[in-house]
Amino acid sequence: MKHKIRHATALLSTGHAMVDFYANFLPILLPLLILKFDLSLTMCGVLVMVASVTTNMLQPIFGYLMDKRNFSPLLPYIVPLAAVPICMVGFAGHMALLFLLVAVTGAATAAYHPLSSMLVGRTAAEGRGNGMMSYFIAGGNAGMAFVPLVLVAFLEKLSLSALPLLILPAAFMGALFARSGLCSVSSLPEHAATESPKLMHILLARTTITLNLAMGLRCWTHGAFGTFLPLLLVGNGADTGAAGLFLTIFMVGGMTGGLVGGNLADRFTGRAIIVSFLVLGILPCAYYFTHVSTDVLGGIVLFAAGFSLMAPQPSSIIWAQEALPENAAMASGMMLGMSFGLGSLGVAATAALGDHIGLGAALLVSVIALPLAALLAYITPEPKNR
Repeated sequence: MKHKIRHATALLSTGHAMVDFYANFLPILLPLLILKFDLSLTMCGVLVMVASVTTNMLQPIFGYLMDKRNFSPLLPYIVPLAAVPICMVGFAGHMALLFLLVAVTGAATAAYHPLSSMLVGRTAAEGRGNGMMSYFIAGGNAGMAFVPLVLVAFLEKLSLSALPLLILPAAFMGALFARSGLCSVSSLPEHAATESPKLMHILLARTTITLNLAMGLRCWTHGAFGTFLPLLLVGNGADTGAAGLFLTIFMVGGMTGGLVGGNLADRFTGRAIIVSFLVLGILPCAYYFTHVSTDVLGGIVLFAAGFSLMAPQPSSIIWAQEALPENAAMASGMMLGMSFGLGSLGVAATAALGDHIGLGAALLVSVIALPLAALLAYITPEPKNR
């Protein structure tokens, strides 16, 4: 049954943009937090891992719960809950409170993704699910893309203690959700199975394991790029404005890749799309980490890297949902969350390695993940109805 909610995909995509906007404050804030809390690169990596684990590893858990209980009435509160903690980090008086604030923002972000992606499927017109999913994913990528420009400009004019001003858009988004009618669309499966699959059976299925590992390896490279690119550029003599601009170029490339990858999902198999773009992404990623620059060529290479790294994501979500049709919210949580959480472990390892061999060399090591991810995607069984 399709629910007709006016502008549902636009609202959910905008909410996705805003949630991912707040969830990606940390890379831009890291230079300021390093000064405030005297953080080492290793401790930065641990903080990023906390953010990523709460943001991502909790998503399949929330998805599993949403297949059991109706979470839709909570939708108006989730975006504000993601915004408030991260906007309060300037008032954290102790490192433990900093970690707690980052974790709460991560948990709210984790709740939004499986709920909203499920609502996109429930409200999309018949036969338009894949296309609407690509717009939904593009919304999240847009939120990530504009963090550097908006937050860097904000912090250049105002201080860290002024961040609570950025809570206002989240409150407005919550009000829009409350008036939209989306809260009346249940998160429970429309056709309950006679016997629900056991959680461990889902987690230990071959498709679940290999596809999550493949996407987790992809997220290692993507997460290392997104987290440490500003530090890499500043360390190579760029100012914070240039660092923010080039991170935005990388994110816009990812947004474009997500749109293209989503629209290709109706024409090609998930395996073909994912493997192709993972292999294509090796060259621009490796090239940039060995030729760090803020010139035109550097911008083109960064755009290509972002494009290739994000193009597989829509296909991975569709692939997982088709493999787990009775647990669509959990499947979405895995591809939108668990894989990024697995990638965060690689990001933490990159940070620790950077303390010993230098950040640029450590980032180059992360590119090794891409051919391994392509191999795992290649051996992953595709759904029989594909």
